[in-house]
Amino acid sequence: MEKLPDYNNRNAHEIDYRIYGEEMQYVEIELDPQEAVIAESGSFMMMDDGIKMETIFGDGSQKDKGFLGKILGAGKRILTGESLFMTAFYNDLTGKRNVSFASPYPGKIVPIDLTEYRGKFICQKDAFLCAAKGVSVGIEFSKKLGRGLFGGEGFIMQKLEGDGMAFVHAGGTMARKELQAGETLRVDTGCIVGFTQDIDYDIEFVGGIKNTVFGGEGLFFAKLQGPGVVYIQSLPFSRLAGRIVSSIPRGGNSKGEGSILGGLGDLLDGDNRF
Repeated sequence: MEKLPDYNNRNAHEIDYRIYGEEMQYVEIELDPQEAVIAESGSFMMMDDGIKMETIFGDGSQKDKGFLGKILGAGKRILTGESLFMTAFYNDLTGKRNVSFASPYPGKIVPIDLTEYRGKFICQKDAFLCAAKGVSVGIEFSKKLGRGLFGGEGFIMQKLEGDGMAFVHAGGTMARKELQAGETLRVDTGCIVGFTQDIDYDIEFVGGIKNTVFGGEGLFFAKLQGPGVVYIQSLPFSRLAGRIVSSIPRGGNSKGEGSILGGLGDLLDGDNRF
């Protein structure tokens, strides 16, 4: 188990963890008595006896006290398209207990120690997997209009705040880029996993009529400028889903690329719909 450094006055729970697997990873969280981890619905994999599940209203942090604070925390989650609720997993017994969370599709689980990034990390809305109880999961509000109007899948960003451990998922192969002050990286908006708070990011238009009409890529990309750290994924879920949808034969006929005749087989079979 990898143990976090002993920071003073920590608000989030101190959790230990271990990541298993290569292409389809899962993270096992080791909880001491009364420790807890929060997660989005759909990421849970397995847990030991003695782990108590509790549905919580809001962003998962301990700072939102009172009904109004919880309403504001839940409102931030609605803006990112997530549920009003999160699930907390508590170790309700003596002794250590384990709970595990799985990757939603092939890729890598990235551990983020928020204390190393001054208490804040910005990530894609679908990248968050789980975090120590006490970490706040909200929306990153953009002050630049271009991000909101043209950002597409990449402009809705979440922010993870606190002094605990968080885990995000990167599809395919993950690249970690450390940008120096003024250094710029241009990325497909869907390929962003997350970045540190000092990164200046905006959405730019892909110039040139040929690029726009014939380029085959999106009309916009993200411009990320250092200093800071950026995590990039080679397989965004939207790209994976698009490939799957495009490969489904029309009309439910499955004689496509696996057939010797391929499309000609459809014509011979009388399936000549276009």
